[in-house]
Amino acid sequence: MTSPRATEDTAADAAAAATDRPALDRLDAYLEALVDALWEGRDRPPAHEPERIAAAGGGELVQWALEELKRVPAEPKRSDTARHVHTLLAEFRSRRCPWNAALLRLLDDTYVFAATGPRRHEDWAHDVLAVLHRTVTDPRGWARLDWDRHNDARDIVPAYPFDPPDAAELPGRLHPLDTEAAVAALAVMKEGWGSASTPVRSRPTRDALLADARTLLDRYGPTARCLTNARAAATDRAPDFLAAGLQGTASRTFLTGEYLNGLDLFDDLGLVVVGDEEVGVFWSIGAY
Repeated sequence: MTSPRATEDTAADAAAAATDRPALDRLDAYLEALVDALWEGRDRPPAHEPERIAAAGGGELVQWALEELKRVPAEPKRSDTARHVHTLLAEFRSRRCPWNAALLRLLDDTYVFAATGPRRHEDWAHDVLAVLHRTVTDPRGWARLDWDRHNDARDIVPAYPFDPPDAAELPGRLHPLDTEAAVAALAVMKEGWGSASTPVRSRPTRDALLADARTLLDRYGPTARCLTNARAAATDRAPDFLAAGLQGTASRTFLTGEYLNGLDLFDDLGLVVVGDEEVGVFWSIGAY
């Protein structure tokens, strides 16, 4: 799964960021909280927090982002300011590491849940459930995609939009995938579930999307196992996800059947990656 060069690059990125990580994590949390406050009318984070982050150091990336934050215009509409800060947050995350950049290029514009958690149990199902229930954070402080982290639907369905089985049943709901099939499964999540979406196989960016998918999977190491809820993998470890496209993929759904906040969840495609030290969960969700 992992090329020697990719492994070296990932290790170098991690080492370079190690001393700056507290400031990077703190700035990431601040920008995310600010975006949430602007979009959703939440309490804004403390106004003096950027000064404290600047005083803590954090290297050129932190200083660049803080200077850019000062340039964000105070728009008459709060939503306009939110868009500026969201764009800054995405650029900050992309510059932080190649993995973040690949994640945002591939999946940031679709309804996808993507998160990584630590591997703490021999029975990895417990670690996957911890990710789905948002009880763990990314071990490296890298990006996640989670449209529903503040959704009040979670007051009723804690893992919303998911209603996953318990740890004893979860492995039986998933099927193993070969590496290249996992790459393709992840890439077709770019399509979204809309009928007008262009299949990845027909896009001029097809190879670039597949490359980003490989970058995401490389994180979990050469011995990582990939599993999916797609029924096609029940009898074939290498189904052709590119040929089928997202619309052609039947699955054993992990989504809740509850109708909440006026949104129907109708289909999904999930990919679970189980590494020696981390578990990754990537889930494309169909909704209307």
